[in-house]
Amino acid sequence: MQNHYPELIADHIGISVPDLDASIDWYGRMFGFELEMRQHLPIIPADIAFLRRGDFRIELFQVEGAAALPSDRREPNLDLRTHGNKHVCYRLADVPATVAGLRERGADIVFEKVINGTPMAFIRDNAGNLIELIQRAPAHDKETT
Repeated sequence: MQNHYPELIADHIGISVPDLDASIDWYGRMFGFELEMRQHLPIIPADIAFLRRGDFRIELFQVEGAAALPSDRREPNLDLRTHGNKHVCYRLADVPATVAGLRERGADIVFEKVINGTPMAFIRDNAGNLIELIQRAPAHDKETT
């Protein structure tokens, strides 16, 4: 039986932020993202920036007069009570070491736990958006690919 589904490759995530410059700086300092492109889109109107690390990009939007991120969207368990996208998750080789480095650089660590043997953490970016970090065992990766 032939698979008729297209190949899906994650390209980018879009995040609305209150301060474009501060977010460009934060993602660069915390995760090594580099500015790929920045421009003003008069049709929205918004200032946007694409940050890149490897093949993955973050698209940042700064829209004048945008509503602030509600406080319950800043807490992982409370955020689940609102429909829609929740967070981006990065798979890492060593969550505890990464969290230690992020903490040293001033990141807002929500929590760090081991759930069912899987090290994971949640942090907030400089605008309060949730980011999950997860460390999967190599055997788990082989089972799911």
